Amino acid sequence: LSRARARLQAASRRCLALSTRGRLCAEGAERGNPQPETPVRGERRGAPPIALEASKFCPPAHSCSDWIGPPDRCSNLRPIIFYIPENESPLEQRLRECRRETQVWNQQFWANQNVSFRKEKEEFIYARLKTKGLDVRNETGRKATLNAEEMAHFYKDFLSKNFKKHMHYNRDWYKRNFTITFLMGQVALERAWKRVGWKKERN
Repeated sequence: LSRARARLQAASRRCLALSTRGRLCAEGAERGNPQPETPVRGERRGAPPIALEASKFCPPAHSCSDWIGPPDRCSNLRPIIFYIPENESPLEQRLRECRRETQVWNQQFWANQNVSFRKEKEEFIYARLKTKGLDVRNETGRKATLNAEEMAHFYKDFLSKNFKKHMHYNRDWYKRNFTITFLMGQVALERAWKRVGWKKERN
């Protein structure tokens, strides 16, 4: 009974956190500051992103797995709700918090990067159309577009302009993944040691 109550309380805390993030995301979107997307639906997951729109989704109290939401509309990354065991060790907690912090960092980078990409792309198309003396929308009411050759200039300029930013991102990404992998190895050893000790006690 105490375990069921503890799981229910943990699930309630996760629900409260999700609803709070949802409100903050909605406020951020109004200010033009995109935020990560809250999962609407969960899936079990083995390894790796955090919220977009307000959602009432919450993993069931009896769940013992990480849950994944749908792709975020700004970053295109899938947010994860990490499972917190009742008897989580300090090392396991450190690994979970490291994964979650990396998820938030990754989400913020790609959400901002994708928003900048879309904005600059629209500005580039508008400027080119204006130079040609064309309207933003054609005769059918649809947005006018440029051909692939013209857009290639934009893609090249955008990548060149953001080269250093992507280089720093890749460097930090490798550092974070190395730390997570190292912690995962430590956690695996810790769990194996506990199992060996438990078997010795039974014998």
